[in-house]
Amino acid sequence: MNSPDDAIHSWREAFAIYLNPRVMTMFFLGFAAGLPFLMVFSTLSYWLIDNNISRTTIGFFAWVGITYSVKVFWAPVVDRLKLPLLGNWLGQRRSWILLGQLGIALGLGGLALSDPSQNLHAVVALALLVAFSSATQDISLDAYRIEAVVPEYQGAMSATYIFGYRVAMLVAGAGSLYIADFYSWQTAYFSMAALMAVGIVTVLGVSEPKQALKAGTDLLEQKTVAFVEQSRHLPPRLHRIVAWFTGAVICPFADFFKRNGTFALVILLFIGLFRLSDITMGIMANPFYSDLGFSKSDVATVVKLFGFFATILGSILGGVLVVRYDVLRPLLLGAVLVALTNLLFAGLAMVGPDLMGLAIVITADNFSGGLSNAAFIAYLSGLTNRAYTATQYALFSSIMTLPGKFISGFSGIVVDNLGYVHFFIYAGAVGIPAIVLVLVLMRKKRQLSNG
Repeated sequence: MNSPDDAIHSWREAFAIYLNPRVMTMFFLGFAAGLPFLMVFSTLSYWLIDNNISRTTIGFFAWVGITYSVKVFWAPVVDRLKLPLLGNWLGQRRSWILLGQLGIALGLGGLALSDPSQNLHAVVALALLVAFSSATQDISLDAYRIEAVVPEYQGAMSATYIFGYRVAMLVAGAGSLYIADFYSWQTAYFSMAALMAVGIVTVLGVSEPKQALKAGTDLLEQKTVAFVEQSRHLPPRLHRIVAWFTGAVICPFADFFKRNGTFALVILLFIGLFRLSDITMGIMANPFYSDLGFSKSDVATVVKLFGFFATILGSILGGVLVVRYDVLRPLLLGAVLVALTNLLFAGLAMVGPDLMGLAIVITADNFSGGLSNAAFIAYLSGLTNRAYTATQYALFSSIMTLPGKFISGFSGIVVDNLGYVHFFIYAGAVGIPAIVLVLVLMRKKRQLSNG
């Protein structure tokens, strides 16, 4: 990407990037990625509330989301293992995306047939199936997104992906709440399972991207071949396992540290902390709205609808800013806004159930989230080597969510003991380290440019 000082694109050129066919396709794939998330997160928490499940138990349901955070452990399989039949028909990336989508539809259908008040363990198991299948879809979908276009387009790709993702979240959030309000939770979950057809049809219609080696990868691959040759004395099956593990697991991580040196640790720390503030408060959002006195229809109309348009505006602006000014300046802006807007929730907790106040808070929060996420996804995409796209991006996205998911598991305990005001102040404060680390990354980039 260009340096921050090389703003060579006009605003018209920056916006025109959204007309690229590959960029537009990401809307539908983003929809397929976003649909299952709320169904095992905040929408699920609302369902559990309706079945009189305790807030502390609901808080622990956030750990279902850890599935997304540990996907790096099976990402090498998705990256390197070709699926029989499906792999020959669709290619490496699309076959794994489709397999994940089928698992999501099956899991959502199973949840529709479940009753949390009677068998909470079945709900947990099916939620884990949806989360595992969704994470598997994400692994290959992220690789597809990065491999489909040049790095300069990644901001727009991520923005369009977020657009589709947020439409799906509007459907899975507001849509499922409306359906549950007027029909039943079972109907809501069956409807979401059926809507996975959008992603399935898209995967069948798009073309498989080309994978390519990045400069400097050839030498690493040669060293890998030499290492594998040294293990030929092992039994044939064990030798094949060593060869596969070396190429699929060791090489992606060795490549990342080879390119970044010890500063790679700073990068990984930043990735782990950037979304900490946002994720920490996420699982308690719907319980907060409910406890404050808002109805499901209020939440569907204000939170989901206002939040949707604010997120889209923020993500589009974030994509444009990445094209025009590179990625670090939008990252800094997003980190500051996310931390500040989380504090607005503390103010709303003191004000009470005011719809106008809710609309203002949600608009600000989702705008900042859309902008920061578009820039952050573009940043992560730029870190990957296209020879190891799925594995390296899975590493980054796992680190991105794991600390927040773990901490959010205790959010119900904080709310039960300290209340919402102190919880949201805490959620805002945990965003400060991310701001500091963006400044460190900017300083490092200036040093490299001057050196």
